[in-house]
Amino acid sequence: MKTMWRGAISFGLVSIPVRVYTATEEKTLRFNQLHEKDHGRIKYKRACSKDGEEVPFDEIVKGYEYEKDRYVILDDEDFEAVPVESTRTIDIAQFVDRSEIDPIYYKKTYYLGPEEAGVKAYQLLRDSLREGGKVGIAKVSFRDKEHLAAVRLMDEVLVLDTMFWPDEIREAELPGLEKEAKVSDRELQMAESLIENLTESFDPTAYRDEYREALLEIVEKKVAGEEIEVIEAPEPSKVVDLMEALKQSVEQTTKKRAPAKKTQARRRKAAS
Repeated sequence: MKTMWRGAISFGLVSIPVRVYTATEEKTLRFNQLHEKDHGRIKYKRACSKDGEEVPFDEIVKGYEYEKDRYVILDDEDFEAVPVESTRTIDIAQFVDRSEIDPIYYKKTYYLGPEEAGVKAYQLLRDSLREGGKVGIAKVSFRDKEHLAAVRLMDEVLVLDTMFWPDEIREAELPGLEKEAKVSDRELQMAESLIENLTESFDPTAYRDEYREALLEIVEKKVAGEEIEVIEAPEPSKVVDLMEALKQSVEQTTKKRAPAKKTQARRRKAAS
């Protein structure tokens, strides 16, 4: 696994040298844009909007538009001169209960691996976070940007989650939220029963990207010259009445849950 950043975790006077590794990758089928007539690849040129000429990479600079069509140019030295303390340190400012952070703040996850000199301190922080159920809130700079971040435990590994800043979270000003609808005690009871019937331990391996698999299958068939059969999706059952929908759902999930409960009971009896 390739190191993407090296620095240290710091809290109080403790400093833990670490390496940062990318923890996730997005898997999707990538398509090229082609000319329909001859399947030639569509290319994009870095063209100047003023003279229309293509611009080589070594002539491209970064500019910030401070007024309409007026820019200030920043070079590498300007970015290096930014006076922030988080350029080589994951500086933990506080610890909070993990439940206090809404998932909307999380952006991207990285693994934190210890340098040889920091193994003991790394394990100390890891074990302390586990015992206290805490998450460290920090600031760190990489890829030309300062990030709000969370340092947390995942299994036996410390991970760094970059986070959105508070002013990057949009207000949920959505139509319909201001309306009040009367929910009866019976409807609430049925909804709670449905949720209970569908509640079980989270197993991420039980889920897979069925759309990507099906799309890849179509690609493979087209490569092999096979005809693609269009299968119409079944019409969803229309249950207009909310109470009737809840009732049917509870009945269906209760039937599905009963065999699983019997299996679990047999396993517990055999184990005892």
